[in-house]
Amino acid sequence: MPPRILHEIGELVGRHRRRRYRRTAPRGEAHEELVTRVSAAYVGVNALEEALRSCGLADAPAYTVVVASSGNSEDRGDAAAALTEALRHQRAVASAAAGRAEGKAVAVLAHEPDPGGEVAARLREVWPLLHACRPGAALHAGVSDSVRRPADLRGALAQARYALAGARSTAPAAAGVAPLGDLADLRTLLASIPADVRAVYLDTVLGPLLRAGRSSNATLLENLEVFLAHNCSWARTAEALHLHVNTVHYRIDRIQALTGRDLYRLDHKLDLRAALLCR
Repeated sequence: MPPRILHEIGELVGRHRRRRYRRTAPRGEAHEELVTRVSAAYVGVNALEEALRSCGLADAPAYTVVVASSGNSEDRGDAAAALTEALRHQRAVASAAAGRAEGKAVAVLAHEPDPGGEVAARLREVWPLLHACRPGAALHAGVSDSVRRPADLRGALAQARYALAGARSTAPAAAGVAPLGDLADLRTLLASIPADVRAVYLDTVLGPLLRAGRSSNATLLENLEVFLAHNCSWARTAEALHLHVNTVHYRIDRIQALTGRDLYRLDHKLDLRAALLCR
């Protein structure tokens, strides 16, 4: 192709990009401002409502917050681009999305009341398609419950962050969308806690059973796990482990002595169960 034609094509593309930037830049700035205010430690309701109005999201019946991550802490644009594309497929939903630090993006969605979780369901439908376009990115998203008031958006953001953390911890190399409702049991709740915090808790509660050099530790740990899984039934634990009931009693007594936990107390049972799930 002659250089003159290439130059003219380049000029056309350049003008198109400049026009598009002039058209979208103010909207992008408004989206950034809204996400900044929702993320702030404290912001007045009037300021939130003003930011929502600037994005065309004021006076909506309900709001949902979505937080997305690309798995690349150095590229916040990838998560924002993926989330923006996903939101284009939402029916009857207006949204504002902006990239944040550490490879994350935040979106505020305005929509009709969503008791059936259609927002999260629709995101789940399109998410595999986005991942197919970015197979090297571990795309995850957390979705809050819907809220009715702008004043509740900060709480919704915290919910979406917890849901995202749970999704990333459960399947770090995969891609997926996690509504807050997925945090429905202790395992998924603990998955949303940072790994270093889980490690400290594990060592604090079960440290004596995890120390190297003690041949009986693995046996005691297995006995504890089976005992809790069988609702602290001596007979069923003995049957599952093919042991005499007296042996189970001895081992449980040993576990209680080492950990300082009383397995007749519900709160201590929960402590030990949570520690086992932190492994």
